[in-house]
Amino acid sequence: MARMHSRKRGKHGSKKPAKKTAPSWILHDSKKAELLIAKLSKEGKTASQIGIILRDVYGIPNILALCGKPISAILKEKKLSPEIPEDLTSLFKKYAGVKKHLEINRHDEAASRGLLLTQSKINRLVKYYKRSGRIPETWKFDAERMGFFAE
Repeated sequence: MARMHSRKRGKHGSKKPAKKTAPSWILHDSKKAELLIAKLSKEGKTASQIGIILRDVYGIPNILALCGKPISAILKEKKLSPEIPEDLTSLFKKYAGVKKHLEINRHDEAASRGLLLTQSKINRLVKYYKRSGRIPETWKFDAERMGFFAE
């Protein structure tokens, strides 16, 4: 898979298993898994954190194979999905971290370029989410105040 801001291909992440069915050794059924997802979400965990906890603690390798739908769909069904999508919030955190670094290290040109690239990723993702209806049309990201608001 190609990288966004470089002309390199890079390495793709881990591979999912080829089989789409749930393994026979899983101790939990789909109802129990959905209840676990709801409980973890109410504790403030994100969808990716929930997936890691289910894999490492409860031994559920793939929710999609077990329940037939991804974690985000289960959260949306139970009306527990966050207002702002998780990938956008992680980009906000990255932006804030790079901005904080630049306040201390003003002459770090590579970091200032990284800040611009992160801001463009945020803008591109916001445009997509506005088009698909996940966030309202009036929603804006203010890079100066490092905040977001809806008018």
